[in-house]
Amino acid sequence: AKYVVARTRRAPLPGQKKNLTPSLFEQDVHPFYGDLMNVLYDKDHYKLALGQVNTARHLVEQISKDYLRLIKFGDSLYRCKQLKRAALGRMATVMKRQKDSLAYLEQVRQHLARLPSIDPNTRTLIICGYPNVGKSSFMNKVTRADVDVQPYAFTTKSLFVGHLDYKYIRWQVIDTPGVLDHPLEQRNTIEMQSITALAHLRACIMFFVDLSEACGYSIADQVNLFNSIKPLFANKPTMLVINKIDAMRLDQVEPEQRAFIDSITASGEVKLAMLSCHTEEGVMDVRSAACDMLLQARVEMKMKGNKINDVMNRLHLTLPKPRDEKVVIFCFTSRLAPISRRRL
Repeated sequence: AKYVVARTRRAPLPGQKKNLTPSLFEQDVHPFYGDLMNVLYDKDHYKLALGQVNTARHLVEQISKDYLRLIKFGDSLYRCKQLKRAALGRMATVMKRQKDSLAYLEQVRQHLARLPSIDPNTRTLIICGYPNVGKSSFMNKVTRADVDVQPYAFTTKSLFVGHLDYKYIRWQVIDTPGVLDHPLEQRNTIEMQSITALAHLRACIMFFVDLSEACGYSIADQVNLFNSIKPLFANKPTMLVINKIDAMRLDQVEPEQRAFIDSITASGEVKLAMLSCHTEEGVMDVRSAACDMLLQARVEMKMKGNKINDVMNRLHLTLPKPRDEKVVIFCFTSRLAPISRRRL
């Protein structure tokens, strides 16, 4: 968010940037921020305001060139001052016409400054699910964030970011607003923020389910929501988190409802976890499991790339020369087994 604010605040110098309009959405901004801007402010409206300011800039430059040419022919200091006054008056008139556009852009800039700073490339856990299933409660338990928790739906109306440390690594946890199960075109601005985060951020997806149905939605509805947004989870480690086990455990549900949960985890791609934010049972275990899943996924992704082969070619496994008849066992990973060995 701070980077986007900096891009909107910096005004191009004459001759340096000829067009303000495409710079924010087509060049330097991550697709997550580009779509988030479109969700919050309507990209077409924002680009129209930038285009009007850009047109005003060209008009001011043209007025400056015209009156500089006239000043060269001024026969007295008084005449030159009159020309300067006329030029400044025309420039002020042009800028006054942009009052509405500038006010709108300033409002957008101030709102962007209040958005949480989200790093799209760092290790991230995304918490999603129906409203009032315990997402914000889990966020408060595992991070230093203080998200408002209330017993009604849509308490969280925007993206909230918290941070935690696991294995001496800083992690980013994003609490998303609740999502309802209806077509994409019918989702409101609050829900589209969650969809944008799920679509663009490479993270571990933690989908929360309330078996007690205290959230106001049945287990079947929650499973249908998971299946409807499942395409957004492609190539991402996914965990189905059953919350509020202090009220209802998985072995206590009816066989028909248990079948809905089993349909998600049957393929083995989605890991099942259970916790209770009220009693804090399993909270840290679920956090650790989600972090380990993301670490493993990131390592596998790097292994598939060509960069790992360049690093492996520079590695050489060396075994020390034995000093006596004692057998010393050396531990190394299976990836290092093909590397040639050399004894000193």
